[in-house]
Amino acid sequence: MTETTATETTAPVAHTSPAAGGAASAGYGLSAVGLLRSEWIKLRSVRSTAWSYALLVLVSLALAAVMSSTLDLQGADASMIPAADQATFIAQTATFGVFFGQLIVAVLGALTISGEYSTGMIRSTLTAVPRRLPALAAKAAVLFGTTFLVGLAANLGSYLVASLILSRQGLGVSIADPAVFLPVLGGALYLALIAVFALGVGTIVRSGAGGIAVVLGIVLLLPMVLQVIAAPWAAAVLPYLVSNAGINMFGLMSFSQVPIEWWVNLLVVLGWLAVSLVGAAAVLKRRDA
Repeated sequence: MTETTATETTAPVAHTSPAAGGAASAGYGLSAVGLLRSEWIKLRSVRSTAWSYALLVLVSLALAAVMSSTLDLQGADASMIPAADQATFIAQTATFGVFFGQLIVAVLGALTISGEYSTGMIRSTLTAVPRRLPALAAKAAVLFGTTFLVGLAANLGSYLVASLILSRQGLGVSIADPAVFLPVLGGALYLALIAVFALGVGTIVRSGAGGIAVVLGIVLLLPMVLQVIAAPWAAAVLPYLVSNAGINMFGLMSFSQVPIEWWVNLLVVLGWLAVSLVGAAAVLKRRDA
């Protein structure tokens, strides 16, 4: 992010009065709308944002095409396959990109805040928002909303790719089918939540490389380590890791021998998110920029 961007988005409005700024409140420096607008400008002005979201969409579409193309019914009549099984396969194909997409948005989330620390831009941000926490909330809101919309577009695009390829074999399920639409929606929601989780971790670590290492260690490495540990406690912990609970949240894979309701998985992900953001808030209030 460049010095010019920070000057244009923060410095001119740092001393805006409530009368001039409309919704501005004492002690915040910026109105809520101004904060969101500022953070949106910052997010979209960084090249890594566009590259990350573009990669997320491309990976999702490519994996959907590969999975759909490898299906071989070996001459079986597709009409004889139960509708529920057809819906499950198409839903799995449409959301398969989430497995890899979570890594992409996790890196983006960590860089969203650590990039400001590495360039010193965070000082401008906190000067414009002396109470600090509203700035973190605005970053989280903008990152969540943008990632959710891009993730939803990627999953819907993957559904279209899968439907086009599978229709040649007689398979087809409407996107309006809850067995398809809910996983597509849940996958996008998980991507948005994991991005904000990574934002919290990046705020705590305040380093691009360190934040990425910690987030990928939690999301990718920790589940792999626990899977190779032949101990009952390791198997019991696996379903409650943020990545496992998030993937199981939209109902296409289970990491527990006992079925866990989707809302329980959602609560697990929200718990990890809460710990991340609470830690980020504490660090942001205590440490100097």
